[in-house]
Amino acid sequence: MNYQLYSDVILLCNLPEEGLYASDIGTVVEQHQVEELETGYSVEFFDPLGNIVAVATLPGSYLRSPTSADRPTVRLVNSFAA
Repeated sequence: MNYQLYSDVILLCNLPEEGLYASDIGTVVEQHQVEELETGYSVEFFDPLGNIVAVATLPGSYLRSPTSADRPTVRLVNSFAA
């Protein structure tokens, strides 16, 4: 699938080394075309406050477009400081 710049996408697989997990929502910020390879995308992932938590370059097969059946969820990733 071809994703447009600044469109939302949903991650399909876990990438724990990036702190990202399947169902995380990101925004496409760049498209990468390399001859004989799958189209890749740089995607920014944000927390609910709008802070960037990761930027990952991924093949298009790791992503999908959101649908009306999708609902955002929240996942606690670290403990609150005392």
